[in-house]
Amino acid sequence: MRLPESLVDPAPSRLHPSHPHYELILLHHRRAMAAGEVLYPDPVTGLWVMTAEGLWERGSCCDTGCRQCRWTVGCWRRWKPATGG
Repeated sequence: MRLPESLVDPAPSRLHPSHPHYELILLHHRRAMAAGEVLYPDPVTGLWVMTAEGLWERGSCCDTGCRQCRWTVGCWRRWKPATGG
């Protein structure tokens, strides 16, 4: 099951375009996606994060509020705006 192109970038509720590192985060995410990577180091925190493709391939939401998760059912942060990072 391939991730639809419209779901590659995080939803604004997970990473708002006004975030100070928005473009840098997207750049690293897009590079990882292009390389077929499932994980990549976050350029701001240094933590390993999953790509949208990796999360999509999981088949369901794990309810931990992942930045790149595009599942719309079951996400605990779905109804809460993202704050900070």
